[in-house]
Amino acid sequence: MKNIVILISGTGSNMAAIARTAQKEAWQEKRDVRIAAVISNKADAQGLILAKSLGIDTDVLSHGAFESREAFDAALMVRIDLHAPQLVVLAGFMRILTPNFVQHYAGRLINIHPSLLPAFTGLHTHQRAIDAGCQVAGATVHQVTTALDYGAILAQAVVPVLQGDSAETLAARVLTQEHLIFPQAVRRFFEHRV
Repeated sequence: MKNIVILISGTGSNMAAIARTAQKEAWQEKRDVRIAAVISNKADAQGLILAKSLGIDTDVLSHGAFESREAFDAALMVRIDLHAPQLVVLAGFMRILTPNFVQHYAGRLINIHPSLLPAFTGLHTHQRAIDAGCQVAGATVHQVTTALDYGAILAQAVVPVLQGDSAETLAARVLTQEHLIFPQAVRRFFEHRV
């Protein structure tokens, strides 16, 4: 069985999009791929409730309980590795990861970012795209490297920036595309590792 571990910090909508696609397309039966666990750094993350409702094991490891980023990442790696994942998916996991963590999962760690990378790395991407006068925005699924929001691009979706858009309205349109391209990128990851 090829295991996926998904890391979240919030609502888990991208996690749910991946999980529902996996169920709809019978990944476990047809591809020998399953979501083994969803892990959050926040005990109150709504995505944990959603994951449980989808029949996925959940775990919480609060970053606040650790004295350093390195200590948290080391403990997180232990929790993740219990599931022997072939792929670790960052789906709204709001932590900058240490180089040791990234290197440990090199080639099997992916993220989604709400911009057309390499444009607008970091936070506040939608407002920055509007302020820059962009006519399009979007989302990118990419391999994670030690550089923030950098790495091989696996999938992208383009969304028009409309007259009168706010960061919130643009974000909502981008999110609908994230829910489409993220499951596709995960599926393709395993198709190339047959």
